[in-house]
Amino acid sequence: MPAPSFQNLRVLALESRRRDEIASLITTYGGRPVSAPAMREVPLESNTEAFAFVEAFVRGEFDVLVSLTGVGLRAVLDIADRSVGRQAFVAMLGRVQVIARGPKPLSVLREIGVVPWLVAPEPNTWRELLAAIDAQGADAIRGRRLAVQEYGTSSGSLLDGLRARGASVTRVPIYSYELPEDIAPLQDAATAVANGEIDVALFTTATQVVHLLQIADAMAVGDAVRARIPRLIVASIGPTTSEELREHGIDVDLEASHPKMGVLVRDAAEEAPALLHAKRQSPD
Repeated sequence: MPAPSFQNLRVLALESRRRDEIASLITTYGGRPVSAPAMREVPLESNTEAFAFVEAFVRGEFDVLVSLTGVGLRAVLDIADRSVGRQAFVAMLGRVQVIARGPKPLSVLREIGVVPWLVAPEPNTWRELLAAIDAQGADAIRGRRLAVQEYGTSSGSLLDGLRARGASVTRVPIYSYELPEDIAPLQDAATAVANGEIDVALFTTATQVVHLLQIADAMAVGDAVRARIPRLIVASIGPTTSEELREHGIDVDLEASHPKMGVLVRDAAEEAPALLHAKRQSPD
């Protein structure tokens, strides 16, 4: 089998935190990276909801904590440090039932010595999380007071599913996704997509496409970008991102075989050239 290769395709990467790493991987796999960080995580330190939550939590006003991300859980611990005290918060975590959406919040829980009640299996979407709860019995969370530590965007499907199972649900927004402080690379990327200068787009979160389109609209090239995206190979890091992209009207051409950035790049390098050739040969 030949080694995976982008075969000199132009690959748009919208990743922010690991910008240099993903660009290096694209180059390693024979692609031409176009790096355009599409977002930044902004802690909601002034959000009274988050501070009110940690205070209510240590008072014993919740029965279950659902942690959706490791970054968000660390932010909660930082907030506790500045208000009720980390030890008090961690002690209460040991008294309630904790649900981790996947390996990242699980890793944080292990660091602080907390054993979760449930861990959602791969691919770690809201569906697996609800299925893990259902496996505990029909009334596993009925009448329970749940706090859902969110991660920038709210999952209506998860919240509705928890409420449908009889739980009282409180959202705990921890940080938001905003445009990067320097939007010039994202503006350049919008222009490149509109002009047909991109072959493959890699998405590690659906917020990236939201911000790309927001910038494109502000530049009056939104229609051109939307017309061009279906002609690209759209690659998603995993089921959660794929589902969100489809909700925004973006068809996904390939999904990483494992929800990791390195796997996404490798799989895209392996599949994108043939997929792009087939798409360009299609009469549509």
